[in-house]
Amino acid sequence: MPDPSATSAPAAVPSRTARALALVAIVAAGACGGLIGFAVTDLGCEEGCAARAGVVGLAGAVAAAVGVAVVAVLALRAMAEWQAVRTARRVGEPGRGPGP
Repeated sequence: MPDPSATSAPAAVPSRTARALALVAIVAAGACGGLIGFAVTDLGCEEGCAARAGVVGLAGAVAAAVGVAVVAVLALRAMAEWQAVRTARRVGEPGRGPGP
């Protein structure tokens, strides 16, 4: 019985550049979320709210980073699937790509 991995097209993986850009986007979103959370809380307080502003800033950073990470993972998976479909069409592999 032939090895199925030997006959199928290689898995498409997003490029290093795409993955690096996704990481940069996640870090930037986290930084922006933290700054926004800190600034809004700091402006809303009258005095002595540094600890509260820090906690809200940290929560904003985590929430923004997680949100962008979800979108980045979905985008990278879509890119990988598009590359796999394109490769399968070139190879002429049946059963891949949109149906009739």
